[in-house]
Amino acid sequence: MDGQVFKVNLHTRYEGSLIRDLMTDSNTLRIIFFLLLNFGALAIGGLYTAPAVTGEWYGQLNKAPWTPPGWVFGAAWTFIMLCLAVYMGFLLNEPHIKTKALVVYGVQWVLNVLWNPLFFKCHFVGWALLVIVLLTIVVTALFFLFLTPAGFKSILLVPYMVWLVIATSLNAYIVLKN
Repeated sequence: MDGQVFKVNLHTRYEGSLIRDLMTDSNTLRIIFFLLLNFGALAIGGLYTAPAVTGEWYGQLNKAPWTPPGWVFGAAWTFIMLCLAVYMGFLLNEPHIKTKALVVYGVQWVLNVLWNPLFFKCHFVGWALLVIVLLTIVVTALFFLFLTPAGFKSILLVPYMVWLVIATSLNAYIVLKN
């Protein structure tokens, strides 16, 4: 009986902590700030992606058989950017890691934005592959560098890391088969 009560209380404590953390003004403002940055990055990428995916060049590429339908990309990136904003909002609660976290996030942001014009506008699929590999390394570093201070909230980065592995495989297939 005591073990069951402990499990329920532990779960409630973490859940209550997450909800309580979300409700603080400073966290809310930080999350909004990162939402603006993240969706700004997606908007910049969309300037290059939207016209290209219906264009002749992309249509004629040999794409991986596991390439998901177009709507999956939008849904995945929306979810990933929501999770990243919440993660960064929480992470910046730790003053001793704030500068390092912002630098790693900034590198991630630049690499994320850079990939779209390289791939879709310039058709530099090899350079785009290099960028997405670096992006995967940076996001994985973000996860491991701040695993201790972020604790269980680090799980918010898992969808990003998984998606980057998939996206990297799609980019690599295009490099190898075209």
